[in-house]
Amino acid sequence: MNHRKTLIFSGLLTVVIVGAFQWPQKTQDMVVDVVGETVEETTRSILIQGGSLEDLKQKVTSVGGEVTHELGIIKAVAARLTKTQEKAIKEMEGIRLYEDREAETSSGALVETWYPSVVGADDLHNLGYFGYSVNVAVLDTGISGFSELWYDSINWTRFITQYDAIDNVIVPGAMGDTNGHGDHVTGVIMNSARSPTGKYNGVAPDAGLVVVRGFDNTGKGAYADVIRGIDWIVTNKNALNIRVLNLSFSAPPRSHYWDDPLNQAVMAAWKAGIVVVCAAGNLGPDPMTIGVPGNVPYVITVGAMTDNYTPQDPTDDSLASFSAAGPTVEGFVKPDLVAPGGHLVSVMQYNSEIATTHPEFFHSDWHFEMSGTSQAAAVVTGVVALLLEYEPNLTPDQVKHRLMSTARPALDGSGDLAYSIFQQGAGMVDAYGSLAAGTYTSANQGMNIDNDLAGTEHYGGRANSDGNGNYYLMGMNGHTWTGGYIWSDGYIWSDGYIWSDGYIWSDGYIWSDGYIWSDGYIWSDGYVFSSGLTETASVNTWVPPE
Repeated sequence: MNHRKTLIFSGLLTVVIVGAFQWPQKTQDMVVDVVGETVEETTRSILIQGGSLEDLKQKVTSVGGEVTHELGIIKAVAARLTKTQEKAIKEMEGIRLYEDREAETSSGALVETWYPSVVGADDLHNLGYFGYSVNVAVLDTGISGFSELWYDSINWTRFITQYDAIDNVIVPGAMGDTNGHGDHVTGVIMNSARSPTGKYNGVAPDAGLVVVRGFDNTGKGAYADVIRGIDWIVTNKNALNIRVLNLSFSAPPRSHYWDDPLNQAVMAAWKAGIVVVCAAGNLGPDPMTIGVPGNVPYVITVGAMTDNYTPQDPTDDSLASFSAAGPTVEGFVKPDLVAPGGHLVSVMQYNSEIATTHPEFFHSDWHFEMSGTSQAAAVVTGVVALLLEYEPNLTPDQVKHRLMSTARPALDGSGDLAYSIFQQGAGMVDAYGSLAAGTYTSANQGMNIDNDLAGTEHYGGRANSDGNGNYYLMGMNGHTWTGGYIWSDGYIWSDGYIWSDGYIWSDGYIWSDGYIWSDGYIWSDGYVFSSGLTETASVNTWVPPE
């Protein structure tokens, strides 16, 4: 039996599914697993039509359900079904299922978000993959009571738990999000509402959710609080089956990646088997603007592209002007890839800090238009959830390689790169391609995260500077900073993504500018972090939608 390890509220729930819906050709039993305890899956009442009463009763019995009412007047039966039994019934030919009440959605009007289609997530939805059984931790400003965040695509509670790392407490009810960033990012990942065309607003609408608040109403968080949040996530990883961690925030680098305490916590999460997705930051487009923790070489760092408000026309897509670029000071190519991050629409409270500060971007019915690498990272987090539903045994390093090896770089009219790899990494994430690839190669070759954390070895990448402000990759052809053209398929890195791997740090990787950061940090002198880790990180800098 396959287990879906998640927390749901106990008790019976009476629900309604309007219309027929095709689910993937698979079934899964679900249990609740909280620190070793197993609870049987709850049931709900469903109306079933499609055939004679005897045939319907036989179908319900065949999946282990309980018929509660024979409704001959409408040629239907009512039955109590678990979610697994419900899915099995849906797969039977000619069957229609109905809820016994309408689920309310707090956002009201239907909206079209487009970004699931731009990255190919809607193709995976059509194949039956929605992120089911994959629990995602979002460390941000909290979430509000939007039903599309608390419930999955068939109105089952997806909510697991909420931890406030600032106050160090578990929050039993709705935590709220007075800033708005957490709601928006979570909605990009897993909004279960549908658009007017029937597509899902979120990338992984059935993913499980773990909410960790590490940032206040202004979007700022002390290192100590954010690290405590990551510590809690790693500690509860197994009990809550946390597979993915979304970090849509950044801080200015103050040291080498291995000396930064926040980066050390992020590396520990990766080592624990959690796929960590980080925003590149919104301080682009200049080189060497990647923030912490996006400068950690192991994690998946995401930059942003924009569709120029024409999502169905890829010919005018471009790199977002704010998207931070690499390389990192240790010579690693960052970001690793890019995703939609321009003018993404998601849920947000009308009285939140962001919505009241920028009311011109607040849509009616609780939707807000926002740009940033925070949103791009959330898109990739959703793609990771879809991939892990399909192949749950992938390691973080395998997930990273799968996404990079199937990404679609932006090319110019001659088939050359339209952007430097220090701007776009491997290219645009491709959800469908990542599932279809079937490869199991690991990224981060040549690096040992245990040794890195222990301080016995640290690593550098292939990037270097020629002393004139031109960045290149040692042993490979250089890449220039150019304008953007179209996002296209078909460009294959002949070197097998070797530029994403690492090498033991040595004097041979010292850049010609002596590691002088553009804002004046000379890292050889070292940055001494405060004893209370009062340094701050923040949700990424506001940028106008583009």
